[in-house]
Amino acid sequence: MTSEEIVVIGAGAAGLMAAIAAGRSGAKVLVLEKNKKAGVKILMSGGSRCNITHDCDNIGIIKAFGPRGKFLHSALASFGTRDTVAFFEAAGVPTKVEETGKVFPISNRAHHVLDALIAESVNAGARISLLEPCRGLEVRGENLVVITPEREIEARAVILTTGGKSFPGCGTTGDGYALASMFGHQIIPTRPALVPLALRETWVAQLAGMTMGDVGLALEENGDLRGKTRGSNLFTHFGVSGPAPLNLTRFPASWECPEGLSLLIDFLPWLTLGEVDEWLRQETNSRGRQLVSVVMSDRLPRGLADRLLVETGMEPDRRAAGLSREQRLTLAKKIKNLRLGIQRTLGFEKAEVTSGGVDLREVDSRSMQSLIIPSLYFAGEILDLDGPIGGFNFQAAWSTGWLAGIKASAKLATMRP
Repeated sequence: MTSEEIVVIGAGAAGLMAAIAAGRSGAKVLVLEKNKKAGVKILMSGGSRCNITHDCDNIGIIKAFGPRGKFLHSALASFGTRDTVAFFEAAGVPTKVEETGKVFPISNRAHHVLDALIAESVNAGARISLLEPCRGLEVRGENLVVITPEREIEARAVILTTGGKSFPGCGTTGDGYALASMFGHQIIPTRPALVPLALRETWVAQLAGMTMGDVGLALEENGDLRGKTRGSNLFTHFGVSGPAPLNLTRFPASWECPEGLSLLIDFLPWLTLGEVDEWLRQETNSRGRQLVSVVMSDRLPRGLADRLLVETGMEPDRRAAGLSREQRLTLAKKIKNLRLGIQRTLGFEKAEVTSGGVDLREVDSRSMQSLIIPSLYFAGEILDLDGPIGGFNFQAAWSTGWLAGIKASAKLATMRP
């Protein structure tokens, strides 16, 4: 039996930040990681560029998370968006803000983010033990015993940062949920979020590779609106991907049985239906010899224009001069509201985050401390928190990890002789 002051389980974004915060506060910290290297998911994030945060204030982060965002007030007050940028800048990772508000390292290299986190962990005195998974936790008085295949470690505090189930190839296979539930914590049912969608219409494969920078998307279930979003959309060989469709998967719906789910696409969201109809009227009247699809290609990709004509029952070689008022309005409606059937999501294997997790009502948002086991803390994706694309989820990881590390260390300080 060995002993430690703080054991962090999981060397991902939240875990490494928790180790840094606790170590800088004077605690002796051991980080356990079951993979052969730390931060595997960090390396994959943002197309291997790592979108570390979003260029907004802390209130912007809270709003992005919706109703559960209020849980982040204390965490963001402890370590907010500006603190994130300052931390990485000081650690030798200069950052940049892109037009979308996403903050990336100037190098566009995720490994620079990870290298900085590991270096700062070591500088703070934390030790990282790789290939050492946690197999169990036991209560021993006011302490916890961490059980691994190699040893038992008695710890004054344990910070659980094992992540969710997204990208299980990175090792995020939901191990922490079982550990939390051992002590009576409720786990909000999990599902993949920020995940591409497979559609029922096979013809979308003809548009594979087509990206549109600004579309409006809506999710309907049996005719009822479940959510709306707007942004970039990518057609793929199986359906749709990109920020807008991925953000749509955060909305609650019957994702496990999606027979009643529909995706509605507005290809010109900055125009009303009347404005689209008037645009088509003017252009088809003045360009009667041209194909309707050519006229439409002023604002839409040509391949999409051809397909929308087919969806309205017209041939792609239809001339503009022959377009009736009724046909024009039907086409305008299709541009503004193309309905496609959702077959499924691509699951946890392709999901960027996990929706669900440890019930926030059982965690003290002021400290990330368990309200059931005082020596247990949580941070990161294991919690029932999921935000949209754009660096929001990383910010939640940094903030909750930092707060957990600070508070766990502060508690230890009061217990030392």
